[in-house]
Amino acid sequence: MLLTYLSHIRQVPIAALTVDMQSSTFRHMTCSTFRNTWGQAILLQRVHTYDHLSKYNPAEAYLSRLEATSSTCFPPGFLSFHLIPSEEGGQEGWVWAEGRQTAVGVSVAGRPSSASAPVPTAAKTGRLKYLVSSPPPPSPSPFPVALHSTKDFCQHSGFLSTAARTMLRNATKGAARRAVTELSQYPKPGEKLHGFTLLRSKHVPELELTALHLQHDKTGAEHLHIARDDSNNVFSIGFKTNPPDDTGVPHILEHTTLCGSQKYPIRDPFFKMLPRTLSNFMNAFTASDHTFYPFATTNAQDFKNLMSVYLDATLHPLLKETDFTQEGWRIGPENPQALVAAEGNAKPEDRKLVFKGVVYNEMKGQMSDAAYLFWIRFQDHIFPDINNSGGDPQKITDLTYQQLKKFHADHYHPSNAKVFTYGDMPLADHLKEIGAQLDVFEKIRADVANHSPIDLSSGPREVKLYGPIDPLVDANKQFKTSVSWVLGETSNVVESFSLALISALLMDGYGSPLYKGLIESGLGTDWSPNTGYDSSGKLGIFSIGLSGVQEDDVPKVKAKVQEILRSMRDKGFERSKIDGYLHQLELGLKHKTANFGMSLLHRLKPKWFVGVDPFDSFAWNDTIAAFETELAKGGYLEGLIDKYLINDNTLSFTMAPSPTFSQELAQEEETRLSSKISEVVKAAGSEEEARAALEARELKLLAEQSKTNTEDLSCLPSVHVKDIPRQKDSVILRHDNTARVKTQWHEAPTNGLTYFRAINQLENLPDELRSLIPLFTDSIMRLGTKDMTMEQLEDLIKLKTGGVSVGYHSASHPTDFTRATEGLMFSGMALDRHVPTMFDLLRKLVVETDFDSPQAAQQIRQLLQASADGVVNDIASSGHAYARRAAESGLTWDSFLKEQVSGLSQVKLVTSLASRPESDPLEDVIAKLKQIQQFALAGNLRTAITCDSGSVSDNAKALSNFVNSLPSEAVTFPSRGPPQFTRDIKTFYPLPYQVYYGALALPTASYTASVNAPLQILSQLLTHKHLHHEIREKGGAYGGGSYARPLDGIFGFYSYRDPNPVNTLKIMRNAGQWAVDKEWTDRDLEDAKISVFQGVDAPKAVNEEGMAQFLYGITDEMKQKRREELLDVTKDQVREVAQEYVVKALNNGSERVVFLGEKRDWVDKSWAVKEMDINGSA
Repeated sequence: MLLTYLSHIRQVPIAALTVDMQSSTFRHMTCSTFRNTWGQAILLQRVHTYDHLSKYNPAEAYLSRLEATSSTCFPPGFLSFHLIPSEEGGQEGWVWAEGRQTAVGVSVAGRPSSASAPVPTAAKTGRLKYLVSSPPPPSPSPFPVALHSTKDFCQHSGFLSTAARTMLRNATKGAARRAVTELSQYPKPGEKLHGFTLLRSKHVPELELTALHLQHDKTGAEHLHIARDDSNNVFSIGFKTNPPDDTGVPHILEHTTLCGSQKYPIRDPFFKMLPRTLSNFMNAFTASDHTFYPFATTNAQDFKNLMSVYLDATLHPLLKETDFTQEGWRIGPENPQALVAAEGNAKPEDRKLVFKGVVYNEMKGQMSDAAYLFWIRFQDHIFPDINNSGGDPQKITDLTYQQLKKFHADHYHPSNAKVFTYGDMPLADHLKEIGAQLDVFEKIRADVANHSPIDLSSGPREVKLYGPIDPLVDANKQFKTSVSWVLGETSNVVESFSLALISALLMDGYGSPLYKGLIESGLGTDWSPNTGYDSSGKLGIFSIGLSGVQEDDVPKVKAKVQEILRSMRDKGFERSKIDGYLHQLELGLKHKTANFGMSLLHRLKPKWFVGVDPFDSFAWNDTIAAFETELAKGGYLEGLIDKYLINDNTLSFTMAPSPTFSQELAQEEETRLSSKISEVVKAAGSEEEARAALEARELKLLAEQSKTNTEDLSCLPSVHVKDIPRQKDSVILRHDNTARVKTQWHEAPTNGLTYFRAINQLENLPDELRSLIPLFTDSIMRLGTKDMTMEQLEDLIKLKTGGVSVGYHSASHPTDFTRATEGLMFSGMALDRHVPTMFDLLRKLVVETDFDSPQAAQQIRQLLQASADGVVNDIASSGHAYARRAAESGLTWDSFLKEQVSGLSQVKLVTSLASRPESDPLEDVIAKLKQIQQFALAGNLRTAITCDSGSVSDNAKALSNFVNSLPSEAVTFPSRGPPQFTRDIKTFYPLPYQVYYGALALPTASYTASVNAPLQILSQLLTHKHLHHEIREKGGAYGGGSYARPLDGIFGFYSYRDPNPVNTLKIMRNAGQWAVDKEWTDRDLEDAKISVFQGVDAPKAVNEEGMAQFLYGITDEMKQKRREELLDVTKDQVREVAQEYVVKALNNGSERVVFLGEKRDWVDKSWAVKEMDINGSA
């Protein structure tokens, strides 16, 4: 599965950087911009990376795209994005960045920390999902076992105050932290342990870790161990895999290594392990020049199990030819199941020969994505010596099975490997196991080639090529163009940090000089996919570009860029702006993420593979000190601009839209297919013999795929349900009334930070206002107030907070899923001393934003145009999520609300408004935005604060002042009757895709209903034991499965990149009866429960503790009851809920079905067809 991997953010960091889809214009990964918590543009570096799990649950891709998107301007592990599974067992993906949480609308089925599409987007408006499912449960208590009884007694009797309990907890954790990171317990440099020699070690107090660099004596494999007081331990093994050509051999090999190994000789042990592990992350990734296989878990036995599977898979894979044809490419009949059913009398359309293969179809889809195509073709030209590791479909079909095996032998060897371990588990245990695996190999010559970008010293170069067109966007505003420079070596960490800072100062935020000069001026609608400072390679690359450019304006972009750079070189940067970014670094070091280790791995890995010393990344305080020294000399940053950017040694890269691009791709494929078939015919002797051979191979593969549900899995290791604690420690919360609002207090060690959330509940909100809330939250982070520009507000936010955000929130009632509440949610993070300023900024942004300014209409139009840019490709990247949301909107009130602000309805609205003529003053839209402003902070407010005990009093005073400054009277709307849902059982949305995205949703029961536990287990059983096999392996879809969302009262099915929707829909409809008839084993039930608890017990940051109760009203008692029900689910209960809530519901016509894709003959009159046309109305 393709990941447009964000190896780092090319702007100076924002500590609380959040993928804030409620409040800001969220940019799809194929584009280059995120918005931080106050709506500023944050540019993301894309490094094409391909992952393994997303072919099963593709939203793992989302996590891996965001994971540790940190640059040289970040401390290691500073910026952390994660898909955190929901409390309900992982049926919603949560994007979590630096302790902030935003549901992404990428629903998970089959694996708690993954989902079913690679990247959630909502026409890049960021309105996918708004905190729609409960946060993960509280992390386990930090107390040792010996203290549990005392702690419980104190907690329930009130014997100790909250402050006293916090002090005791901190003392215990402090002692453990010192023990884990104490250098004296580890070998000295030069000493040996289990076949490894310690090369060096370093304690890093500011990051609370100790780093140890070792080398395997026999093979030369490198091992980096990071000791830290963190129970979420991480492992990764990676290999240097420079691609020899564009056939995608590294990508295909990454897939096939996980299809079976010597110790685990079964089909897809990787996927079979998913329900046998308590891991919170498992995947594998192919980057441009390396491939790596990471996992994370808090369970020691689970760590050993997974490490064994990963090491055997990478070092001793079976690499069967059938795995190559399944995962790589082959020619076969389009519908092999029909051949079997017809017994030789299949229809011609079923026997039609086509190219197949998981990776082939994946990359085929990617190459029709305009943003990806721009990025990868830019890489082709800026790095001509690096081939496409993912594979170009036109070249993938040249790869042979023998070439795949040779590439593995040459590259997947310990001498070419880098091993990474992190956490609080003993290093000696890791080395003993790893050393035993590596000792069987002899040392070979490693792949050490590090390719450099193009030499531009001879002067400017220009490249122009063509790409696909978006039918929903103005065709004349679809040019993408950029100008790029090759800079110095990124091993100079101080200079690289400084260049990242320059990138931020130039492009971060609406007040930045390049944003104002390029986007606000109207030259383009958004940044191009390659914009920013890329420090992932040996040499840095600095790119500035735009998308949404008119053809006549393309030549103007470079000249304008050069003009702005010269101006900033001469003018210089304000110290206050630099201080704002340094303040964000301070917050980043203080904030404790729940997935620091995985972030750290992604932070270090790219540079480690190009020869940059990973220890340099740990010298964070030294880097800042050296930067300050250079800055004090005067003209330092301006000098770097002069050194690297004030010249014409550039690559200008432009992609123009072509209305015939897709047809040309299809024609090329048809020609290539004919040529390949001719080769088979020539080898076979006749066309009939060739067809027979190809069909026989396809049926052989089908037969092998059919073994997946019957083979003996006893060779696979597993954790067990008995290892899962029946009782879960509750979070200590306190509730009171501060000023006139209900407040939830969570006193915990936060390192001097205060985290704030508030929800203003709204009653009877009109649909026309609700649908504009995402635009309102975008706008208040863009327009400024009467007395402050947005640039001034941005600077103040950076200097005084870790970010503030405003967004839409809705939730089903835990005791009645047919009821729902909605409102606006506000959040922020700041050092304790800056909390009053944080509150003032929130109030000012919401209440004082000037919608009457002369620039307001144009600024709002630019927000809309940026959101609409590339919308068709963005929908496709998470098409199943849009299909699910549309299907669910016909079942429950909460689902209807979510679809309005984050589904296809929102996409249609945004593209419609963006299409209005430039002369339109948007008066009707602005009037409604001003109406929203009147009630945004008025009325039924409730708040939650997480902070240290010592700051409670000051925070209470600040909160009281904040509340007293707000309007006290709530705005009321006329009462509305019960919601009227669509009666269309089947709905089809015609969109220009070669594959389909579909969902079938059914209503179930409320969160507190006892049937929800077996429904959750049923969703796991169906996905792992039936749907993955039928929809993906046999049906050819890239992903498919079942999901359950107890809080929302929804059970459903989905498919992603599906070439056979008719067959898939039949499988979905029959899945319930299959589950009723299935003789489930104890092992089946055990696996499903383990899979659910991956999400239930996933680690999380302190500021997320207690959020299930605050956001959704899910109490600890409700969660504990459900926990016990999940552990106690029986096989009979699974069959009963399958009969009642799937089979019976389908018989009663309770389902809602939605598919997206090209309208063909199978979309008959039984389907309601809804066109995504646009008309400009609000």
